[in-house]
Amino acid sequence: MRTLLTSLALAAAALAPVHAQDAAAGAKKVAMCIGCHGIPGYQASFPEVHRVPMISGQNAGYIVAALQGYAKGDRKHPTMRGISGSLSEQDMKDVAAFYEQQGKGEPAPADVAAAPEALKDKLAACAACHGANFSKTLDGNHPKLAGQHADYLLVALKSYQIKGQSTVGRGNAIMQGQVAALSPAELKQIAKYLAGLPGELKTVPQSATR
Repeated sequence: MRTLLTSLALAAAALAPVHAQDAAAGAKKVAMCIGCHGIPGYQASFPEVHRVPMISGQNAGYIVAALQGYAKGDRKHPTMRGISGSLSEQDMKDVAAFYEQQGKGEPAPADVAAAPEALKDKLAACAACHGANFSKTLDGNHPKLAGQHADYLLVALKSYQIKGQSTVGRGNAIMQGQVAALSPAELKQIAKYLAGLPGELKTVPQSATR
């Protein structure tokens, strides 16, 4: 009987729903994040000098997907892989919820400026996932891009062109296909255009000693 009860208890645990994301819990789990993402204008030096991305106001689904990508090695960034590898699935959801809610209450982005003629076709393909204004995405698992730092966007775009490296690169097949034929100049133009759009992303200053 005890064996049967134990088996039933384990089966019930396996069928139990995953806990919902909890922003309040996430606020207690971001100590490893705020040293970079809680300092406005903070610059990273790997794989080149660039500002770290603004993640306050970012879609929670995308933050979870990004953390999972680092943990699995699909995104090859040593520091982020180490941090994400220390987080449970619930931790990732809670941290993502915390950062998403930091952007709540921000004004909706204004209409976007027309893209440069040379980039229109290329940006049309991007809008299929990232939204017509690059801020209201069609899927919460895709990132908002409007207003993000241009230097970070450039590093991110270039990372999808890198293959066969152990510490640099990203393995998303869709993004790899999108950027494969783009020149360095085109990547830079796209990053600059997206960074100049009005968006909801920001960096909320946070004390590392809180």
